[in-house]
Amino acid sequence: MEEWIKNYIEVQKKLLGSIPLDQINSIIGTLTDALDKNRQIFVFGNGGSATNSSHFVTDLGKCASDALSKRFICHSLNENVSWITAVGNDDAYEDIYFRQLENYANPGDIAITFSVSGNSPNLVKAFKWAKNNGLLTIAFTGLKGGRLAEIAQQTIIIHSDHYGHVEDMHMMIAHIICYAFIENPEIEIRS
Repeated sequence: MEEWIKNYIEVQKKLLGSIPLDQINSIIGTLTDALDKNRQIFVFGNGGSATNSSHFVTDLGKCASDALSKRFICHSLNENVSWITAVGNDDAYEDIYFRQLENYANPGDIAITFSVSGNSPNLVKAFKWAKNNGLLTIAFTGLKGGRLAEIAQQTIIIHSDHYGHVEDMHMMIAHIICYAFIENPEIEIRS
């Protein structure tokens, strides 16, 4: 078992070395712009990626906002169980996110998703709707990126087929993004 644990950690170290710093920096810039322009940020995912989405929104909306003079307007679309089950039951499960975006999103807002496969039909449908309706799309994926990487305007791909490793990296990157604001509040000052 100790050898297995060691191997898991070694793979994590290798993946850490492959994190695209320029892409993280670009996303921080996008979120800084959203903060400046009072744009909404909608985040969503499935399974463990839904949990990462909720965690990211909490850290961005609470912790990062507490460090700044303005507050992020951010929403985790996988939190509203009533909405998700109503749409899933009455329409289709693949509609659970885009139907919420229809009600709440405006052009210029941001849609962010976390997905290991990058191919979940509900996420792909939401991103197609978002892109067609003037939202900026950011996808955190694994494997080879899937359909989401083809649709998204900004993408971070963790090149692994191991769900645990990918979700670990996604959450770490989410923390990097949030702590960029928490530990560098001057980031919101635009020249």
